[in-house]
Amino acid sequence: MSQLPEIIRTIDRVSGDVVAQAATYQAAILADVAGRRGTMHGRVAPVHQSMKVAGPAFTVEVRPGDNLMIHAAIALAQPGDVLVIDGKGDQTAALMGTLMLSACKKRGLAGVIVDASIRDKLEILELDFPVFSAGFNPAGPTKYVPGRINHPISAGGAVVNPGDLVVGDADGVVVIEREKAPAMLALADKKVADEAARIEAIARGDTASKWLPAALRAAGVLKEGESL
Repeated sequence: MSQLPEIIRTIDRVSGDVVAQAATYQAAILADVAGRRGTMHGRVAPVHQSMKVAGPAFTVEVRPGDNLMIHAAIALAQPGDVLVIDGKGDQTAALMGTLMLSACKKRGLAGVIVDASIRDKLEILELDFPVFSAGFNPAGPTKYVPGRINHPISAGGAVVNPGDLVVGDADGVVVIEREKAPAMLALADKKVADEAARIEAIARGDTASKWLPAALRAAGVLKEGESL
């Protein structure tokens, strides 16, 4: 039986057109139209709330506290890629800091998402480059342990395949399967229009949720014929 190499260099990526359109939506909108699937745990958050990222996932799996394979991934990733790193949620050591993230920016990556700790927070804020992480720790990593590049990973509890669409903002990160991403955009467009119409209705004083009485009856909170 053949075995995949630890480093896969060639992947199929979600198209640039899809990425550009997806970048105009909130992560929450895309999460809703994707059936509330694919969102990472809230521990994976932007270093600053203004940071936003969208692009194809370039996946990296490492052992906790070791960043050897991240260095390799930075060398291999293409402009526009988002490094998505499965660091097992470990917060005992930083996997990346200013030096590595500066290299990512210089190489034209769209951003970095790390399910583990990073460091150099203040310098990262000045770097003007989207970075999401599970926290911060001043301790540095080791560079000894082999890992994998462009294999399926789990980051923040979400399955991420190489080339999947990744979108992150102040609310967190959502991952959409590459093949499903184009179909999600039409749904996202309708969702945005529906929410805009609802906001206009609320502004006019229509604050009632039309669906609420039926939902409360279905849940057994209200009896048939009873209302709030």
